[in-house]
Amino acid sequence: MSAFILSPDTVWNPKALETGSVPRRVLHRIAFLPKGGGLGLIARVVMENEPLRYFIALSPFVIAMFIWRDLALPISQAPVAMIIVIGFFEMKVLRVSPEKRKTLMDEDEASQVLDTLNYRARRVLTKLAAHRGQTSGEIMLVIEQSELAHVTPLTLVSVQTREGRPRILSLDEQERAFIADGLFNATFTERLLHRANLREDEYLRAVTFDARGVSGHARLAALLDGPAPQEAPA
Repeated sequence: MSAFILSPDTVWNPKALETGSVPRRVLHRIAFLPKGGGLGLIARVVMENEPLRYFIALSPFVIAMFIWRDLALPISQAPVAMIIVIGFFEMKVLRVSPEKRKTLMDEDEASQVLDTLNYRARRVLTKLAAHRGQTSGEIMLVIEQSELAHVTPLTLVSVQTREGRPRILSLDEQERAFIADGLFNATFTERLLHRANLREDEYLRAVTFDARGVSGHARLAALLDGPAPQEAPA
C-alpha cells in the first residue's frame, strides 16, 4: 500500500481537516473519508477504528454464541474474559512490546532512516515551494504512521503551514506527484520508516522548510516543468 497524500482535495469530508494548530495529527483524532485508493486503503483506514477492532477481537465469542445457543447467556456475561481477549489482541497481536521495539533495528540504523526522511522531505518541499512561486514563509511536510505493528503500515503525508492560519494545504496533481515520486522509493520504504518509528515509539514526523531557502536553480526548474504559457489570440 502506498502512502496516502492527505489534503482537502483527496478526502470526501475536507472540513474534517480544519485545524487550529500544526503539525496536525489525524489518526485517532478525526475520521476522514479518502477519495480513491481502492478498498484496501478504505479497509486499512477503518482498521484504525478501535471499536471495530474490539468487535474483531470479540468475534469468537459471537460465533460461539451462535454455535452453542444454550451457552449464549453465560458467554455474554463473561466480561473479564472479553477484556483479556481485547487486551491480548491489542497489545500482543497488533502492537510490539516495549522489550521488542529495540530489536527491530539498531539505533544507528534508525538515525540513518530519519536522516534520509529529513533529506528527502526537504527536497520535496523545495520543489513544492518553487512550484508555487513561494518566496517566504514556512511549510512543513508531515508524515504520520499508524502505531499498529503487525498489519500493513498506514502512512499519511500532508503539507501543512501556520502562515496566515494553521491549515493542511490543498495540493494540485503535480504537487501530489512530487510527494509520491520524491518521498519513498524501492530502498527507502514506508515499512523501513515504520520500523524506525516503532523502535522510537514516535509516529508523527514533521519536516519544516523556509521558502526563502529555495535556490534560483530550483525556481528555474519549476518554471520549466510548469505548463507552457498559452498564446494570446490573434
